[in-house]
Amino acid sequence: MAISRSLLLLPFLLVAIAAGCAAIAHASDASVPVVLAHKKVSLERLKSGSEQVTVSIDLYNEGSTTAYDVSLNDDTWSKDVFEVVSGATAKTWEKLDPGASVSHSFVLKSDVKGVFQGSPAVVKFRVPTKASLQEAFSSPVRPLDILAERPPEKKFEWAKKLAAKYGALVSVVTLVGLFIYIVASPSKSGKSGKKRR
Repeated sequence: MAISRSLLLLPFLLVAIAAGCAAIAHASDASVPVVLAHKKVSLERLKSGSEQVTVSIDLYNEGSTTAYDVSLNDDTWSKDVFEVVSGATAKTWEKLDPGASVSHSFVLKSDVKGVFQGSPAVVKFRVPTKASLQEAFSSPVRPLDILAERPPEKKFEWAKKLAAKYGALVSVVTLVGLFIYIVASPSKSGKSGKKRR
């Protein structure tokens, strides 16, 4: 009987040991920095016929310890296609504390027409408990259609968008206002009747 009871308890004991090992592994992983990088790109057509590309990258430390010697490198922009107008494609920070965030942006210009697929930016940082540098990558960006043919905006396109978005609301407010005006204003027939008496 004693052997059968211990055999019944064996699965529960194994589950408890596995849960304890998982908790220890999670506790050791929770004490490292977790650096996330979000890369955004916007295009703007210049009057000169060039395309301006603004790149901004936000770094977040979602971990519980500080990341040191943080470096960002986004050198995937071909020098044959893009020219750096302002800022730099690389940036370093001394540290990134837990829960903190930093941002970096730079502006490029291109005169070359075509579709360009940018690669994620590379983030490297040092963890005090590990000898080698840790590496993370930014989020990818959509393909950029440089100097693409875009239909010209119509003059009153913004008015149509506003009417489509707020037209029903404006109609309701106007009707309610008209109703309040009619109810609150004195009637002219009542005034003329008093004068006759």
